[in-house]
Amino acid sequence: METTDAVTALSALAQDNRLDVFRLLVQAGPEGMPAGAVAEALDLAPNTLTFHFDRLRMAGLVTVRREGRSMIYAAQFKTMNALLGFLTENCCGGVSCAPAVACKPARKRTKIPA
Repeated sequence: METTDAVTALSALAQDNRLDVFRLLVQAGPEGMPAGAVAEALDLAPNTLTFHFDRLRMAGLVTVRREGRSMIYAAQFKTMNALLGFLTENCCGGVSCAPAVACKPARKRTKIPA
C-alpha cells in the first residue's frame, strides 16, 4: 500500500459514524449487509449513511453490489489488511510484535496483611 492510499483510508475512518459503519461491515463478513440494515443498526438517516458509504467506497474500504432493490455493502478485507500491514510493517524493527503463544496472564498480586 502506498502512503497516499493509507492516508486516504485513515481519513475515511477518522469519523465516528464511518468507523462504526466499517466495523459493522467487518463483523458482517464478506457477504456484507443491506444499506437499510446498516442504517437501522446504527440509527443513521439514509441520506447521511449514503454520504459515509461514498467516502468509505472512494477509499477502497467497502464495496457495493445491487441485489434486487437493495444495495449491499461489504468491507473490502484486502484493503483493510493492506492498511494494517502498512501500519505495522516496520514494527519492532521487523520482529513480530504479536504475543507469543507462551505468554501467560499476569499473576494476581496478593496483599500482605499489615
